[in-house]
Amino acid sequence: MAKADYYDTLGVSRTATEAELKSAFRKLAMQFHPDKNPGDAAAEQKFKDINEAYQCLSDGQKRAAYDRFGHAAFENGGGMGGGMGDGFGSSMADIFDDLFGDMMGGGRRGRSNGRERGSDLRYNLEITLEDAFKGKTATIKVPSLMSCEACTGTGAKAGSKPKACGTCGGAGRVRAQQGFFAIERTCPTCQGRGEMIDNPCDSCRGAGRITKERSLSVNIPPGVEDGTRIRLAGEGEAGLRGGPAGDLYIFLSMKAHPFFQRDGADLFCRVPISMVQAALGGEFTVHTVDGSEAKVKIPEGTQSGKQFKLKSKGMPVLRTRDFGDLYIQANVETPQNLTKRQRELLEEFETESSNKTHPESSGFFTRMKEFLTGAQS
Repeated sequence: MAKADYYDTLGVSRTATEAELKSAFRKLAMQFHPDKNPGDAAAEQKFKDINEAYQCLSDGQKRAAYDRFGHAAFENGGGMGGGMGDGFGSSMADIFDDLFGDMMGGGRRGRSNGRERGSDLRYNLEITLEDAFKGKTATIKVPSLMSCEACTGTGAKAGSKPKACGTCGGAGRVRAQQGFFAIERTCPTCQGRGEMIDNPCDSCRGAGRITKERSLSVNIPPGVEDGTRIRLAGEGEAGLRGGPAGDLYIFLSMKAHPFFQRDGADLFCRVPISMVQAALGGEFTVHTVDGSEAKVKIPEGTQSGKQFKLKSKGMPVLRTRDFGDLYIQANVETPQNLTKRQRELLEEFETESSNKTHPESSGFFTRMKEFLTGAQS
């Protein structure tokens, strides 16, 4: 039975570019991979065919020969020897590393010598609204893994050195042949470090790291908000056996303030005022978050919930010279524990009041009566 044309096998034209060949092979390899089609002989054969086609067409010299002579270019020992060859498993492992390495964790790994980046750390820091307004330098204590000074992070006792792993030869990974695939995995002897320690350090017992508590200064800029994250590069856990340190992330949270509520750069404050002050108008003094005082004038007939804006008296906007606003909300307080005379005055006022005195309540009840009358008719 004649072999299918390699271009037809990959579903591309004879003028296909290298990128088009790679894309077509990737798609078909994922579709017919034996792991996705267990026990399917047809899928396995199709997988072998597309591998053979791609191995030929991805090589410039082989492709040129194929374009000129077809399959005859590789017959009688002419190059591909029946499509597989003795080195097929190794070459296909290289192809898969190139095509699918990014999906499997970044491609093939070189020798790491056991040096691994340290883990990142998180520290939760609670600050006050005043701290967020002015900014501050906070000192924190962080327990973390640090590089062992006795062995300078190597994990080996002074005077000795780690030696290359005898199983993987220092590569950290071993390759095993399974059928026509070469499978690469982490070395089970050295756990991927590529090194073995015969004489471990007494201080860190071969880990290259010890746990210590460190004091660090954290600069908190003005204008930070709840949930702001500050990164201290290289202040996380020390890397394994001399590897680079991780980072430390400071997560800020705000303590509740007794008077101010925050929304972005704006502040809100509820101020109780008397019923008489709301009716006659007047002014009162409030303290702002920066410690200064500001006067708020209220007009005659102020209703509960009315807001007054104090421009640029809010929080600073992070990394700018701008400020938010401070909103003062008037909360009209109903008088309690009235004396007999006060009650008489209020009753007299209520008797003499008119629609002009209470326009909102009078209008509300009038509209309600009209609505109910219309609904019943």
